[in-house]
Amino acid sequence: MAVVGFDVGNLSSYIAVAKGGGIETIANEHSDRMTPSVVSFSGPQRSQGQEAKSQMVTNPKNTVSQFKRFIGRKYKDPAVQEELKRTPYNVVETENGGIGMQVQYQNEQEVFSPEQVTATFLTKLKTTTETALNTKVIDCVISVPQYFTDTERRAVCSSAHIAGLNCLRVMNDTTAVALAYGIYKQDLPTPEEKPRNVVFVDMGHSSLQVAICAFNKGKLKVLSTASDRSLGGRDFDWVIFEQLAKDFLDKYKIDVNSKLRARQRVLVEAEKLKKQMSANATRIPVNMESVMDDKDVRSGMQRSEFEALAADLLKRVEVPLKAALDQIKIKLEDIFSVEIIGGSTRIPAVKEIIKSVFKKELSTTLNQDEAVSRGCALQCAILSPTFRVREFTVTDLTPYPIKLKWTSAKGEPGEMVVFKKNDEVPFTRMLTFFRSEAFSLEAFYSDEVPVPYPDSFIGKFTVKNITPNEEGESPKIKVKVNINRHGIFSVSSAHVVVKLPPEPEPEEPKEEAGKEGKGVNGKEEVNKEGGGGGGGEEGAKMETEPTTPNDTAGTEEQPKQGAAGQEGEEKMETSEEQQEKQDETDTSKTKDEEEGKKENGDKEDGKKGKAKVKYSTRDLPIEPVVNALTIPQLQLLYEKEMHMVAQDKLERDRSHAKNNVEEYVYEMREKMYGSLEIYITEEDREKFSALLNETEDWLYGDGEDLQKNAYITKLEDLKKLGDPVVKREQEATERPRAFDELGQALILYRKFLTQYNDGDEKFSHIEKADIEKVERCLKEKEEWRDKKQNAQNQIPLTKDPVVLASQVRTELQNLISTCDPITKKPKPKPKEEPPKEEPPKDETPKPEGDNPTPTDEKMETESTEANKEETNPPPQADEMEVD
Repeated sequence: MAVVGFDVGNLSSYIAVAKGGGIETIANEHSDRMTPSVVSFSGPQRSQGQEAKSQMVTNPKNTVSQFKRFIGRKYKDPAVQEELKRTPYNVVETENGGIGMQVQYQNEQEVFSPEQVTATFLTKLKTTTETALNTKVIDCVISVPQYFTDTERRAVCSSAHIAGLNCLRVMNDTTAVALAYGIYKQDLPTPEEKPRNVVFVDMGHSSLQVAICAFNKGKLKVLSTASDRSLGGRDFDWVIFEQLAKDFLDKYKIDVNSKLRARQRVLVEAEKLKKQMSANATRIPVNMESVMDDKDVRSGMQRSEFEALAADLLKRVEVPLKAALDQIKIKLEDIFSVEIIGGSTRIPAVKEIIKSVFKKELSTTLNQDEAVSRGCALQCAILSPTFRVREFTVTDLTPYPIKLKWTSAKGEPGEMVVFKKNDEVPFTRMLTFFRSEAFSLEAFYSDEVPVPYPDSFIGKFTVKNITPNEEGESPKIKVKVNINRHGIFSVSSAHVVVKLPPEPEPEEPKEEAGKEGKGVNGKEEVNKEGGGGGGGEEGAKMETEPTTPNDTAGTEEQPKQGAAGQEGEEKMETSEEQQEKQDETDTSKTKDEEEGKKENGDKEDGKKGKAKVKYSTRDLPIEPVVNALTIPQLQLLYEKEMHMVAQDKLERDRSHAKNNVEEYVYEMREKMYGSLEIYITEEDREKFSALLNETEDWLYGDGEDLQKNAYITKLEDLKKLGDPVVKREQEATERPRAFDELGQALILYRKFLTQYNDGDEKFSHIEKADIEKVERCLKEKEEWRDKKQNAQNQIPLTKDPVVLASQVRTELQNLISTCDPITKKPKPKPKEEPPKEEPPKDETPKPEGDNPTPTDEKMETESTEANKEETNPPPQADEMEVD
């Protein structure tokens, strides 16, 4: 299964996949790793990416771009109204106050939500990945700006669902970059050492994001974030555009803002000019032909002029940079490096501002365009069970504080901040209430920090099926609230604590007694209940903290608590899930734990005559109401998207079939009076040309919009006349080559026969019958060749050939298969004669004093010990002893 990361940018997008050898960026069908974030609706077909971008000038009304700025927002949002001033396509308000992109699709006017358009583009990225990997893509991680709110993140998850993707995590851009930076670093400090602090500055097409992260070996923690959601490369493009528009109005008296197509052309030119000025300090000329009213225009700009025009924008760059530093009060000397990514950080003036704020040289060790997608792919590999990745923990933060509101049983309002700014993500808290009936919790963004979203409401969560206990009192309700790894807030679970009938105290203490406790201590309850919840949040454990007055649920429950006995002394409790051991030390001091220890002692056994109270829990249903699509709505939109995908495929096939007919008409019309002219009679050529002209008229008339089969049939009719002519040309080219190959083979085998008849020694082993077989085969093939060549030479080129090149090559193969085994038959090896027997050797010992020969020495070695004593003289034996 593929492990994929999608960096969906406002201008362009990138795809990265995790493979066995590392992370790889996928190229699209145009061999480009960058895919424009554009969706176009052209008649009955949708197009995305490069094909859609090419229609931004020619079909601006039906080409949707920069849809990322609208996702999860309402039509009357001030930010949306500001965006509409620059939007070339029509945007309308839907029934529920949402945003709708109005386009012509399937020859009808359709309205698509930003979630649907985003899903359409994700489908394109998914298809590109599946084509490149030749496997199905389901799991993925999608990047979003760090400033996205709960509603916007839910909308991205909805778009992924509509596209048929399982989004494992919605990941902040800067966090993905930090992961791509840190996971490969081998020199990070150990967990016990001081972390390495790195600043990441990401300035893309529409926004500026800053994050300060701390790295230890195998660990990444985001310390602070800051952003400006309306400061990016496109804002600098508009500065250049406005200056060019002013120049054209003054010099040529044309207003490019009055015509949409002219405005789009100048915008494209402004973006090119910005990139050129980033690389050159000299004046860059601008020349455009027929911009408007058939007028050619000329202008230009220098980098210094551009920086003066963009002075107000450049001043805003340092604001989020300083804000990120101020949040954690970090010293500049504690910053290890400053990494810059995003296309707009290539602007020299932006680089200088970043350098002046952090007093450091900027680092570009990361790929400025692909770093986000690579980080997303790494995160997907970490979350996927199919990949084994180096252990690396990623701890993000929540950019905005979240508070809960409720109404007590007396009708008094209650409120508390459950997640503060820069709290860790993912994170879970456990809250305790005492209620006897259903109640609701409403989540809002706190007013402490400005939120770039007009509505602070996050969601309303109603806990149901609550009834009084047997004593008629309010039972204890434990509610778990969390921010998951997507950065989305939810009330994930709720349960009621039920007291069981008392039983005699057993000799050994049970853990149930300490689970909820007879009494009251919130730390014990938090540890037991929260620990289970922590397992759902990427294995994080619970960190227990004492309940403070600021963390209580309010005093409205206190009268009921007093009537409930010991439980009534308890206020609302909160707990935090994290990996620490403080909960073990805290819970060991609770009253229930101490009582459990006393019961284990022999001295206390006699004193414990009371029955022990046991508790159980029962899950409660939660009804959420959030700013997101419901499951039925998602399913309906998913089915609609899959239907449109099928329609796109049918339309592509239909268009391809039509293009084949059109291409064949143009190709054959040219060849009829060119390369094919000598292979067709004048009468047939006129007849075929007339048919081609008739087909061309049909394509742009009655056959302009027909089904795929109609074009296939029309092409077959044309090929009935055209293919024989093409075949004659091919045969006229290939047949001489085939006859040459056959002739060369005949010459080769004829030479073999000549050498054999001349008595060549190397062929003497071949039998006479085999030679005769070769002679018969050669004679047969030579006669066949001469006959076919003579017959072919008798007919004109306008007739079908007598013999085909394929037939000639078949005869050649038959010749080779018959003759090669004979001509290449190996000569047998000469028989080896058996070795001659050697005469027996004289074993008579030589007289003393004679030097023994090597043969004598060998015989002495092989003789028995007795023979050695007889044959070897005593002096030699003495010498051997000495040796």
